Amino acid sequence: MPIMNNIDLELDSMRQQLSTLKNKLNEQEIVNDRLVRRSMRNEVSSITRRYYILTVLSVLMVPYSYWSFVMLCDFSIAFWIGTSVFMLICGGATIYNALKINDPGLMSHSLVEVHRRVASAKKFDADWLLFGIPTVLLWLGWFFYEVYRQNDGVLVEGLFWGGSIGAVLGACIGLRIHFKTQRQYQEIMDQIEDLTVEA
Repeated sequence: MPIMNNIDLELDSMRQQLSTLKNKLNEQEIVNDRLVRRSMRNEVSSITRRYYILTVLSVLMVPYSYWSFVMLCDFSIAFWIGTSVFMLICGGATIYNALKINDPGLMSHSLVEVHRRVASAKKFDADWLLFGIPTVLLWLGWFFYEVYRQNDGVLVEGLFWGGSIGAVLGACIGLRIHFKTQRQYQEIMDQIEDLTVEA
């Protein structure tokens, strides 16, 4: 009988230890989930802040381009309108994508829903290059045509080089922002996948 009592006591002790371990693991999962969600929230905030800055810049380009292209360089009104439309389309697309992830309660949704929305925003951001790059190249061609037209068929060296350097710098900055945003989207998705695998 004493042997049976000892076995029962050991089994009870093991059950308690197992229960304690299980509780600790559950608490650890909750802590990990909170930490990952906080990290994801920070990444999303960084992306949306960048999107709003880019949108404001797109809108400000409308009056600025009128002043710089029409008033200073005497380019055509059609060129300014084309530039303004392009800038407003860029701003609209940026806001559209920001709204996919700019939900204060996004991180309280299921991880599957968060992953779906982030993946959708990442894809839209990547696909945007398919519209953006050809449009910028067309715009540059039109810019150089305006320079040529305003100077009786002669490309003014200052405007040509200024436009060329501006285009290269703009492309470098734009691509750097694009790849940083894509990397942040991927980090969020990876964190979600790690959490769901652990679960």
